Amino acid sequence: MTETGEVEGRAGPPLWWARRRDAVWDVALGGVSAVECAWEGVPFAAEAGLPTTVGVLFGFVVGATLVLRRRWPIAVVLVGIAVSPAAMGFLLAVVGMYTLASSEVPRRITATLASMSLAATFVVMYMRTRGDVEADPTLVVVLSVFVAVALTVPPVLFGLYIGARRRLMESLQERADSLERELSLLADRAEERAEWARTEERTRIAREMHDVVAHRVSLMVVHAAALEAVAVKDPARAAKNAALVGDMGRQALTELREMLGVLRAPSKPAPAPVPAPSFVPVAAVAAVGGACGTEDGPSLGELEALVGQSRAAGMTVEMLVHGEWAAYAAEVEQTAFRVVQEALTNCHKHAPGARVVVRLAHRAGEVAMQVENGPCDGKAPEPGLPSGGNGLVGMRERVLGLGGVFVSGPTDAGGFKVSAVLPTA
Repeated sequence: MTETGEVEGRAGPPLWWARRRDAVWDVALGGVSAVECAWEGVPFAAEAGLPTTVGVLFGFVVGATLVLRRRWPIAVVLVGIAVSPAAMGFLLAVVGMYTLASSEVPRRITATLASMSLAATFVVMYMRTRGDVEADPTLVVVLSVFVAVALTVPPVLFGLYIGARRRLMESLQERADSLERELSLLADRAEERAEWARTEERTRIAREMHDVVAHRVSLMVVHAAALEAVAVKDPARAAKNAALVGDMGRQALTELREMLGVLRAPSKPAPAPVPAPSFVPVAAVAAVGGACGTEDGPSLGELEALVGQSRAAGMTVEMLVHGEWAAYAAEVEQTAFRVVQEALTNCHKHAPGARVVVRLAHRAGEVAMQVENGPCDGKAPEPGLPSGGNGLVGMRERVLGLGGVFVSGPTDAGGFKVSAVLPTA
């Protein structure tokens, strides 16, 4: 369907009509009015001394102007006022005044033309009836006023009512369309927010899985390589490395079970929805993901054990702590731990045999961490660990999500350095 109510593929309404049925209705009214005026044109021609054909033709043309009532309502009313002395155009005057009052014509113009029509009808009625009831002039005036009011006021009032009702319906329709557009926009935004939440949750889970699996498995591979190298020469050390590999595997499985338990746990009732801003800062986006699932996560107190695991794997690691140790928010401690963990994992992958320094600084309002490795000594064999290229990306996302600063890159001495600063507020 089109805006005019016509079925697509068919011809639209003709000329100025909005709908085809409006055209049919106006043509029918125009035909009736033309026949009426043509009939009234016969006595008019006799009074004016004109041929009957001229009177009939004149009345037909005058009555047919009613077809134009929607296009030019003022012109139709003026024609009705002009032919009122000829005592023709009853339907033309009534329908014309109704159309004028219900249209978008300014009210002052409607009032002016309605007054003119009322006066013209009163004068014509008075002039035609005063000769019939000469004994009672008051009756002539009362009758003339009654006829003038009856032919003018009801059409005007009804037209004003219909026009006001039409404008009200159009206003309500516009408001309904506006609300529908707003609801559609809100639905689209809700879908976008839901998709963003799903994507952020997938990213968070992938980041946690990477941190848990990559570090543990990397240490297991390193210990397995050492086990293979000393299995024959030093059985005691081989047994120790085998025990370490088992411990690493059990720890990795424990952390994976805890993570899967969180994913399988029933979700808590969602809080009342709040309108989302049109612009969400990147830091806030990452913060939502970083804040999820921080319960029972690692803390800064476990850094010594983390460094000890790397030492047990044969890496030379020095840990330096500056400032007074303090307890921070769970997400801050977990993020700091994961940054150091991932940095040590990268050292195992890309810098075997290199000396590593882990620095942790407690400052006013922030905690800083740095993991720096020197150049490889070339003696230690490459562990052959695969790298997905997501470690540095995950660390950066975690740190920026809490409003911190993250920097990584090679050093002048040929090593690599990872630095992060997290606000503790």
